[in-house]
Amino acid sequence: MNSGWQQKLARALSPVLALSAAALVLFVTLSPAHAQTAIALPEPVPADVVALRHQPALGATAMPLAPGQQPLTAALLANYVKRQQELRSVDVTLAGPQPELTNDLLMGYISRGSFGGSNTALSAIDSFTQPTPRPLPSVTSDLLASYVQSGYQPTAKRVTVANSERECLAQAIYHEARGETALGQLAVANVIVNRARSSKFPGSLCGVVYQNAEKGRYRCQFTFACDGRDDTPGERRAWARSQDLAKTVYAEFAQGEDIGALPGSALYYHTTAVRPSWANTFSRVAAVDSHIFYAPN
Repeated sequence: MNSGWQQKLARALSPVLALSAAALVLFVTLSPAHAQTAIALPEPVPADVVALRHQPALGATAMPLAPGQQPLTAALLANYVKRQQELRSVDVTLAGPQPELTNDLLMGYISRGSFGGSNTALSAIDSFTQPTPRPLPSVTSDLLASYVQSGYQPTAKRVTVANSERECLAQAIYHEARGETALGQLAVANVIVNRARSSKFPGSLCGVVYQNAEKGRYRCQFTFACDGRDDTPGERRAWARSQDLAKTVYAEFAQGEDIGALPGSALYYHTTAVRPSWANTFSRVAAVDSHIFYAPN
């Protein structure tokens, strides 16, 4: 009797229990507890940063150029670095201030940039910092032979020749014009240089100063070079001035510069104390102190 009653009661309550279980599941599913998890969105970019990013490459008031037309200049590079520093000074994250913009950091930013045409500024900076190396000519036997034939001299010999050239020029300045003003001495040195550069005379200063000295007394171009007297300077201060001037003039001669006291055509001179016959065959170009200077007609 009791068993039959329990079975009838269980059959009657089964639908009620099923409905209750379904309601419980639905209640748990739609419970507000699951809506408490919020979606994390990025912080909005500050307005000043947005405005800075939209500035043209050369500043807020400049008209931006089309991609690929912006030349890389010092102003552009400086402005680019300045803008990067300003952008990095704004902390838009929770990570704290950004590191200082250094050369290594800038180069790393450039290396990570797009070089496919979408970022012409970075492409220009990268090509500027990494220029294309120029091919160097290979050293060949023909190249060395040509270098030697063109007048190669060891350094020691070049120094010896330079010292000798300065000495010859200083001797000429001292003996020909030590009593002249600085301009008068320079004019005499100018004639010697003009002769060395002219095809009518030897091509070195010593060759010009001592031309024909071996032919005998008073048969050379400059009297002191073949008068038979000792050429050792006896006036210390005058000799020192002649050496200083010779050093300066030789440097200008070696570098192909104009001496400046006389035109390059002035090749002859004499003192005002004499009037040689050859003076009538040349054109007078200047008179400095006690010397008169001439050029060929």
